Amino acid sequence: MLTRSISCIVLVLFASLSWDLAAKEHKRMSPKAEEASKIARQTEAEQLEKARKAANATQAREQAVLERQQSGEWQEDQREKAQRQFNERESRESKYLKEAREAAAQERKIPKPKS
Repeated sequence: MLTRSISCIVLVLFASLSWDLAAKEHKRMSPKAEEASKIARQTEAEQLEKARKAANATQAREQAVLERQQSGEWQEDQREKAQRQFNERESRESKYLKEAREAAAQERKIPKPKS
């Protein structure tokens, strides 16, 4: 009976010591955990703000494109761009043809083989 009560007392002492150590460890880790949590909340807030700004910028670009398309300005811009590209190709083609004609018109002098 005595050994049983001693073992119960020892068990209670060990439990209270471990509880006390756990509480001290929690207190020691708590400021680090709070700081990490604060940093995590700050980072999350920054990321959310970046996402909001990106979404707003995308929405503004989409709205501008829609307005241009509705006014017909977009189609006119595309036509002008296509016309410029066509004219550039045509001028390049003319240049190449002119150079080819000049090259064809030149007299070729092929050296005679030395015997």
